[in-house]
Amino acid sequence: MFTKILIANRGEIACRIIKTAKRMGVATVAVYSDADADALHVALADEAVHIGGSAATDSYLQSDRVIEVALQTGAQAVHPGYGFLSENPEFAEKLAQAGLVFIGPSADAIRKMGLKDQAKYLMEEAGVPVVPGYHGANQDADFLAGEAVKIGYPVLIKARAGGGGKGMRLVEKPADFATHLASAQREGKASFGDAHVLIEKYITAPRHIEVQVFGDSHGNIVHLFERDCSLQRRHQKVIEEAPAPDMPTDVRAAMTTAATRAAAQINYEGAGTIEFIVDGSGPLRVDGFWFMEMNTRLQVEHPVTEAITGQDLVEWQLRVAANEPLPLTQDQLHIQGHAFEARIYAEDPQNDFMPAPGTLHHVQFGAGCRADTGVRSGDKVSPFYDPMIAKLITHEPTRDAALATLQQGLNQTICAGTQTNLTFLSRLCADPDFAQSRFDTGLIARKSDSLMAENTPPAFAVISAGLAAHDVDPQASRLGWQLWGKATQSLGLTDFSGCLQFDGGSNISLSQDDETHAFQNVTRGQTHVSARTGSKNLTALVVKHDRSITVKLDGEQFTFEAIDPLAASQAQDGNADCVFAPMTGVVSIVHVAIGDTVKKGDPMLVLEAMKMEHALVAPRDGVIADVFCAASAAVDEGSQLVVLEELAE
Repeated sequence: MFTKILIANRGEIACRIIKTAKRMGVATVAVYSDADADALHVALADEAVHIGGSAATDSYLQSDRVIEVALQTGAQAVHPGYGFLSENPEFAEKLAQAGLVFIGPSADAIRKMGLKDQAKYLMEEAGVPVVPGYHGANQDADFLAGEAVKIGYPVLIKARAGGGGKGMRLVEKPADFATHLASAQREGKASFGDAHVLIEKYITAPRHIEVQVFGDSHGNIVHLFERDCSLQRRHQKVIEEAPAPDMPTDVRAAMTTAATRAAAQINYEGAGTIEFIVDGSGPLRVDGFWFMEMNTRLQVEHPVTEAITGQDLVEWQLRVAANEPLPLTQDQLHIQGHAFEARIYAEDPQNDFMPAPGTLHHVQFGAGCRADTGVRSGDKVSPFYDPMIAKLITHEPTRDAALATLQQGLNQTICAGTQTNLTFLSRLCADPDFAQSRFDTGLIARKSDSLMAENTPPAFAVISAGLAAHDVDPQASRLGWQLWGKATQSLGLTDFSGCLQFDGGSNISLSQDDETHAFQNVTRGQTHVSARTGSKNLTALVVKHDRSITVKLDGEQFTFEAIDPLAASQAQDGNADCVFAPMTGVVSIVHVAIGDTVKKGDPMLVLEAMKMEHALVAPRDGVIADVFCAASAAVDEGSQLVVLEELAE
């Protein structure tokens, strides 16, 4: 076994690898960028070395610099995690040339499975079913449009080097093909340096089921059963589970056999995932799944497989890379219970899930769950990388119990300081179709209105925020005393009128909009407010930082702002004549010029941030009065980009 390894990654996965390495007595070297100088993975590792600027291209993607640090620190092997250099065959070859071990598959295996078109040819040779489509070399736009017609709409355009939903577009009619093709090619080029795409038939009620495989240098290959990753938005996984619900024994046998056959076809070593698209329009069947792609690395969702098998997959990776045989044989692996994983992101579901970088003033995860994270309270979610905050994992004897534990854990989790998808995740767990295993990859899109709807804060959330705004202890002996009547106090919150009424004890009422809401036995702790109304007991998680107040109640998270009595009142900027950058990024396309006439909703700019494209549209009809950016320009959040003026009459 190695005595020291370097981890060529950051965030949650770097912390996850460090945890296993420490347990095994293996020393770790972390690398970090300017933006990650104070990151958790830097603090947890035995050594940490700065490797470059904040942008991934200046740091975590600098393969030569990573190898230099590995040699300088005496590391014997490099674990790439996922993303960045994890599926880069040139990096694996450079490590071997430097006398270092790549904790992953061979460069040859990565190349064979890294390009989706080539991988499908190999799978056809191995007898693994593949989705109908065009996987050839001709990339002429008109030719590809013709192939799409032959395949039959709807079709998927996919970057052949893609992953994580990047470079993937669903096209439902021929008129939209050219626009989606160009967008997929740009995103593929930006994310993977490869604009080549393939076209596939889109299965109209698909489920995404994948099989975890593992191979070693001694010719052994096993599977560790399947995961269902069908809960997706924009082709990115949101909640994963293992095993797949309603999986018949014969279908599991057929799918896992196909997966191990696929791995054997390329003499695979290490952790890998064979992903299948599955017909979810009815019961799963042996002739209703097709190979989609292989990920030649550890997956983000690997913890659910660890939970149901009782195995540490990072430990398996280290042992295989050290030339040891697989720890277990196929007949020693069994499914134990059910597991879920929910991905918590700094993003705004009400704004098309746009990343929301910022400072996490307070982070608290629900009890009874495994939380894999790379952040602490006070850390920043950087605009330079994926905005994941954590993964919440539950494991119980049954699916119903595991889902209930996940729901409870999400309800008890609070991430204050920036927008998150926590409320969205809680609503998704409560969805009756998901709970009853009636879902496919389109469930989130179909229910987007209810899953992403803004919710009016209930009275108890408002009271909790008001108490935090004034830093009031409801049970203080002198609270609420006055000569006549009951003491009252304004809420002290911007955008919320009303007042709190105290009875001198621990009972508080909220008077708001000619309504009164009464609560008894109100208590306030460091991060919570509790009360009773009627027969119901309520507890809200409450965090205040400066004037920002975050309240979590019944799975819903709300943000309030305390009034600053010393600050002058400022009118809200409701100017629809300007378009501002919603986040830090790079302008990839400018669709408009000065003097152009636009209608509300017309595309004006495309902003690229965190390797995803975000279209900015006209807020109203008008004429372009000024444009303050150009293609390839870097812009900060809040930067003015375009100015509109009224149409001439």
